[in-house]
Amino acid sequence: MGCGRVGSTLAMSLEAQGHSVAVIDQNEAAFRRLGAAFEGRRITGVGFDRDTLRAAGIDRAYAFAAVSSGDNSNILSARVARETFDVEHVVARIYDPGRAEIYQRLGIPTVATVKWTADQVMRRLVPAGAVPVHTDVSGAVTLAEIPTDPSWVGTALVKLEAITGARVAYLTRLGEGMLPVKNTVLQDGDLLQMLVRTDRLAALEQLLAGQRPTEV
Repeated sequence: MGCGRVGSTLAMSLEAQGHSVAVIDQNEAAFRRLGAAFEGRRITGVGFDRDTLRAAGIDRAYAFAAVSSGDNSNILSARVARETFDVEHVVARIYDPGRAEIYQRLGIPTVATVKWTADQVMRRLVPAGAVPVHTDVSGAVTLAEIPTDPSWVGTALVKLEAITGARVAYLTRLGEGMLPVKNTVLQDGDLLQMLVRTDRLAALEQLLAGQRPTEV
């Protein structure tokens, strides 16, 4: 739902991967972004209207993305898709970070556009401090990129996990992601992506930013 830059790009990408796609937008002229080669359905209407959704094939849909420019429209249409038509995979684009957190807790996965963009810019401007990448629906667990003090270099990741009480999800080495194994050792320049209880994130960041403990 929504045929702006994000919606049209998403629709064409999905179709290129072999998926059957229907796009809903109130403005028929918006479908020009899809180009003549797009073979999916173009449905003019309001994205949270049940008849419009049925015309788009919501009864057979595997997934639904609400990516219009309006938070209210996106949330309403996402809720209708989830609660009325039982679509299992639903995501809503939200500009207001506060609203995004509320709807995440209600079980509607959201992409908080402003917060995500700000985080990405911050990572490039000031590559220091923990950078949350993902938080689960309940808000209890966070996946974050955690910088480490040089004193941690040479530490086996299983020992690092034992010291911190957090889990290493994966690490990035020389620009390539890799899953740690039992004998993986932290090397200079590695970026750790760690799973931690959200209420422990600040403590984990502080621990890894300081000298590695000499006694465990």
